[in-house]
Amino acid sequence: MIGGMEHLPTTEAAVNALRAIAADHSREIEVTHDIGADRTSRRSAAGVGVTTDPDGSLPHEAFAEFGGLPRVSVRLYPEDDALITVEGVECPDIPRDDVPAFLRSVFDGLAYVKARRFPPARTLVVPLPGDRTYKEYVPLTSLTPWLSGRVR
Repeated sequence: MIGGMEHLPTTEAAVNALRAIAADHSREIEVTHDIGADRTSRRSAAGVGVTTDPDGSLPHEAFAEFGGLPRVSVRLYPEDDALITVEGVECPDIPRDDVPAFLRSVFDGLAYVKARRFPPARTLVVPLPGDRTYKEYVPLTSLTPWLSGRVR
């Protein structure tokens, strides 16, 4: 296992990790849960009144919003991945086990915006332990004061 990574086998374990990160960084956190195939966002094909997956399991999805700047939200999916939004920049398909390291990098000030002059482009770069990074395109019209303050 890569240093700094935690194994989060369930959505509830991931939510508990998010609450701990919020406490460590003195941030408020609001979490909502969607439980059942008829309630989760990726299960729109589930029939009316169907709450379990074909294998009998009960899918659990959670959405967490952190207070303060930067504005960060996390949607944890039952398929062991997450969508993290930082100041309006969506970072999809983050493995659930990488979510705590991703958030620590953002909240500890390690994340930055890489700028290119020609052609003009901005990319949010979030470094993780083990020399790994997540990079996501930032539309020029989406630069918030927090993102602009981290341009390199």
